[in-house]
Amino acid sequence: MSRSQGERAGLSRVGILDAALRIVDEQGLSALTMRRLATALGVEAMTLYHHVPGKDALLDGLVERVCAPLAESVPRRAPAEWARALREYACALRAALLAHPALIGLIAERPASTPALLRAVEQGLGLLRAAGFPLGRALHLLNALTSFVLGHTRSEVATAELTGPGSRTRLAELDEAEFPLLVTAARTGDGTADEERFTLAVEAMLTGFAG
Repeated sequence: MSRSQGERAGLSRVGILDAALRIVDEQGLSALTMRRLATALGVEAMTLYHHVPGKDALLDGLVERVCAPLAESVPRRAPAEWARALREYACALRAALLAHPALIGLIAERPASTPALLRAVEQGLGLLRAAGFPLGRALHLLNALTSFVLGHTRSEVATAELTGPGSRTRLAELDEAEFPLLVTAARTGDGTADEERFTLAVEAMLTGFAG
């Protein structure tokens, strides 16, 4: 059986997506082009099209790579463990987004469309249906949880280096007589830990949907 040009070059879809991810991590999403990706892989740009039909397919593939935790967390769990599965998904997705912050905006704006991601969503819905959720409520839960993770993580990245008004340092310098609670929180760190807030919110969401 003859091999395609892409196969002869030692390329695979996974390898191409990993190389694209490295470019985005190092230079930002705007730096990702088919030509630049081909150069990084040491091939002609046309060779890439044997594995990714174009830029849109490449972007869809990046979304798939970062959102893979849903496919990994759901199949291992029995219906009674639906909350644990979604908790694992939320935490793993947050970790993946923090590792690739340049892709948060893309993922927030680009719905799941690759076969692998659609199968993962289908599995998630199947788990929730088996646990007794109506289909509509199950879909609302998956969408709401994913949207929350994206929003929370985007905020974490945006405020990580904040030093101006609203930063913890500035809040700690406020007039303690006028803002005693804000000053105390800023100085002690109470209520300022991103991961703690994230965990509490995920638990509240899962409990609310289960009610």
